[in-house]
Amino acid sequence: MSRLPLSRRQAIRLGLASTASLGMGWRFTLASDDSPGKPKPGKIGDFKISLAEWSLHRRLFADRGQTTQLNLDFPRMAREEFGIDAVEYVNQFFKDKAHDTAYLSELKKRADDQGVTNVLIMIDGEGDLSAPSRDERTKAVENHKKWVDAAAALGCHAIRINTGDHYSPDHTQEAAEACRALTEYGAQHQIAVICENHGGPSSWPDALIALIKAVDHPNFGTLPDFGNFPPRSPAAKGGPKVVAPYEAVARMMPYAKGVSAKSYAFGPDGKETTLDYARLLKIVTDAGYHGYVGVEYEGQAPEPEGILATRKLLESLRGAEYPG
Repeated sequence: MSRLPLSRRQAIRLGLASTASLGMGWRFTLASDDSPGKPKPGKIGDFKISLAEWSLHRRLFADRGQTTQLNLDFPRMAREEFGIDAVEYVNQFFKDKAHDTAYLSELKKRADDQGVTNVLIMIDGEGDLSAPSRDERTKAVENHKKWVDAAAALGCHAIRINTGDHYSPDHTQEAAEACRALTEYGAQHQIAVICENHGGPSSWPDALIALIKAVDHPNFGTLPDFGNFPPRSPAAKGGPKVVAPYEAVARMMPYAKGVSAKSYAFGPDGKETTLDYARLLKIVTDAGYHGYVGVEYEGQAPEPEGILATRKLLESLRGAEYPG
């Protein structure tokens, strides 16, 4: 993939500005000027582990009449079943509760009672922030604002948005306008707005990084997902049909305010069979990131089995030597 005309020094400076505004103190660099995605040998650093609620989507959607109630139990599930003390919600599981003060208060109380940190909310189904129509974009911004409010009520630090389908590396104006408006609203509530590679242009690093630069706001960043690149995620129109995850993650990390550890399958040795987790986590380390890495299991095995295998693998690699 071709690079955008962003110097290493500019990328590092933007990363520093982004995290300084949140008081996280992270330091952003890439592993090598010549080989992003090919980290040098060395120790994998420390990071915190959270649980993405999508890892349990089969359980939560099994009885859709009970999904909203099961969502209230998610912090307990994370702590008691999986030994994880931080959670990432998905708005699909409590779609009509964004402004339900009683519901949000109960959810926060349950998390607090379990000693669980609410990290972020992943937002789906609230409109295309890059739609050609200004009215559609404005509506999408307004739809997302209620989730900023909900995230603030829960004590999260961010919402994850879908950036939409109508932008490219050389056409970001409309999407950037909408994303900046939402980002400025988020900043008023101390909630970051972050973009996951989640299909379409967002899974094409050239396009997503161009959007990040066009928005040009320290409260707007990325949520690199280890697995959501073509061919696993839908390719953008005009974009590559296959994206190398290691280079892509390395290019997204200077803007990262979260990381998603997607997993699919595990071998007898406990390693993920489709992704080199040690390589990916060394890339994360070399970016100076020590925040939450979210377990997001999306394989065919029973969900609890996949979640536990992912957590165990992440724990085994903290502080491990990466051979290069």
